[in-house]
Amino acid sequence: MAGTTPQPTSRTRSWWGWGWTDAHPDDAECTAIGALLPGTLSRPLPVPRVGDLGIGSPAVEAPQSLAHLVTADPADRAAHAMGKAYRDVMRALRGRPGRIPDLVARPTDDREVADLLDWAGDRQVAVVPYGGGSSVTGGVEYRGDAHRAVLSLDLTAMGRVLEVDAEGRSARIQAGTLGPRLEDQLRPHGLTLRHFPQSFEFSTLGGWLATRAGGHYATGRTHIDDFVQAMRVVTPAGTSESWRLPASGAGPSPDRLFLGSEGALGVITEAWVRLQERPRHKASAAVSFSGFHDALRAVRALAQSDLSPANCRLLDAGEAALSGASRDGSAVLVLGFESADEPVTARLERAVDLARSHGGRHGGTVGPGGATETAAEAPDGDAAVGAWRSAFLRMPYLRDGLARMGAVAETFETAATWDRIPGLIDAVRTEVGEAALKATGHPATVNCRLTHVYPDGAAPYFTVLAAGRAGDEVALWDDLKAVASEVLHRHRATITHHHAVGRDHRPGYDRQRPEPFALALRAAKGALDPRGILNPGVLVD
Repeated sequence: MAGTTPQPTSRTRSWWGWGWTDAHPDDAECTAIGALLPGTLSRPLPVPRVGDLGIGSPAVEAPQSLAHLVTADPADRAAHAMGKAYRDVMRALRGRPGRIPDLVARPTDDREVADLLDWAGDRQVAVVPYGGGSSVTGGVEYRGDAHRAVLSLDLTAMGRVLEVDAEGRSARIQAGTLGPRLEDQLRPHGLTLRHFPQSFEFSTLGGWLATRAGGHYATGRTHIDDFVQAMRVVTPAGTSESWRLPASGAGPSPDRLFLGSEGALGVITEAWVRLQERPRHKASAAVSFSGFHDALRAVRALAQSDLSPANCRLLDAGEAALSGASRDGSAVLVLGFESADEPVTARLERAVDLARSHGGRHGGTVGPGGATETAAEAPDGDAAVGAWRSAFLRMPYLRDGLARMGAVAETFETAATWDRIPGLIDAVRTEVGEAALKATGHPATVNCRLTHVYPDGAAPYFTVLAAGRAGDEVALWDDLKAVASEVLHRHRATITHHHAVGRDHRPGYDRQRPEPFALALRAAKGALDPRGILNPGVLVD
């Protein structure tokens, strides 16, 4: 069954910061939140303007046969110059965005993608595949000067659900489909992909596949990898299209070669993905803990049970206070369950009881939708869950507000086995905090939450809030990130659990991967992209 392309929203995306321009904190809100952090500026940095960047004429022109796909508009080029990490936002605020792409192309089908790659290869033009532009690891920008020009290959004109197999609960979807449009086109069928990263509103299926993105759900199918049936990828050496199968043992998986390849090996143009029925039964609750390590033990017990919570997000005291989920210094465990065919309240009650057996506190009787029958003990499940959810969606905008105040406000994530988790979290808090104090003269806040949990380990997600160094904020964050990366390496924790490698994580990735695999990856790059035009600097050189 063919899909239709929904009409785009009339709201305006920010070219320099997160999300919608009308949702950004104004100057007064920036000043107010900046006052909460010692060492910030007295007034916010001005919102950057494209006209101040001095964007020149492109170094190349597209041939007449491709001209209808390409634009050299300065505003479009500026919007495709970087992702949405703190260092990207800060560079824009300081008027130093880096290399601006010469052209932006929006192909509508595989043939046009192939034609653009052929032209770029002939002209020594670097091609940076671009979905929603929500990368936070330097994955959608060009660094260096080894190529004559840079083309940003925007896939969002390929934004349709092409076919739905309701019997097999799967769909063939174009890679440029943004999260909301994807779900809108599946909703009439009663189906959902059920993959909701924090960037859901501003990221695409192809971006999720190219970065092995993690979704919101804490257990089960946590990564987009788990949903893939087949993929179609256009490379300079030809088009790869795997068979649509429920499973296969026929040698190494061709899809695994391109999952997480970040556009360095080819351009993902469509995929068959597994769907689910839309959930009809939901219940949630929050459980508080006086001690974070008691909470860790409770989460491990939940992850090793058969309960499979959809949400099992543990917030340390600082993170809980920041989100409004707790005001008494407690750590908070946010639990949620959902199902398409049966009530889940009993499973939630079992999970709450398990958490209580490890020292957790929850008042009242759990009810559907996160409601509790009494508010005898704070935080009430409904209030704490709602506060966390609101803060979760608002946080990227507040980060940009703090950036305008010259502060460092950024996150990073990892994953490790349970035996390493307590020591890893303590070391990151201590060593990053000490490095920030030494660099700025002001104490920093280093908070932690667990976003995904597994029977054998968990994914800690850290928030760092620190005073900046006026005009040198990016270098300061790079230094703090280097300290954090060294801690991760020492504890054998991955350089990224779900944010991809990009360019920012290359040093850590190079240390983490086995050398024989690196040798094979370089060979694959040379075979599929012999002229070295695809996203240079990502994964391999």
